[in-house]
Amino acid sequence: MRLESNDDSIMSISKCDLPEASKALNKEDIPELIERLTLRDDKIRYQAFLLLQTRSSFFDDIYPYWDTFRNKLKSDNSYQRSIGLMLIAENAKWDTENRMEDTIDEYLTLLNDEKPITIRQCIQALGKIASGKPGLNDRIASRLISFDLMAVKETMRKSILLDILNVLLLIRNEHNTDEIESFILNALSGEILDKKSKKQVEVLL
Repeated sequence: MRLESNDDSIMSISKCDLPEASKALNKEDIPELIERLTLRDDKIRYQAFLLLQTRSSFFDDIYPYWDTFRNKLKSDNSYQRSIGLMLIAENAKWDTENRMEDTIDEYLTLLNDEKPITIRQCIQALGKIASGKPGLNDRIASRLISFDLMAVKETMRKSILLDILNVLLLIRNEHNTDEIESFILNALSGEILDKKSKKQVEVLL
């Protein structure tokens, strides 16, 4: 695939074709897609992100742009923060230089983001980091357990708690602690989750 200078070839890729299109990218395409992540055009920027995210699930050649993604974590733009956190999570499994060790504290600050959607994306992405970097499981679990649900809108609390539980259940499979067990039991006996949500969690247990 060659993107050339126009965006038509990017936008013509359907969602179901993303895996094959991402596999077909060549060396020249990747830096051009990285540049497109900063565009104001939502559609082109998002399509570039999807191609890079999908490519990252197959190959390690997006990993060299780690610092670019890390810088986005501190962006004033919430879209850029989201792009940064999700591409870092996708490349954690390729992290042969242990950059995640230096990045994790900055990453976890996004749990206090002003945008609830960014908080949710951060928590969900921590599942991928936990899988790719099991050595960070304690730090991730500790931070999630101490998350202040009362600090977010009431309408978001159930969704965020379920996100947290999904990551903790994943970590629990490899590394169970009394703190994780206690948090899960408290969530199941508390009032934030409804009966349906509690049953979903109990099935995963």
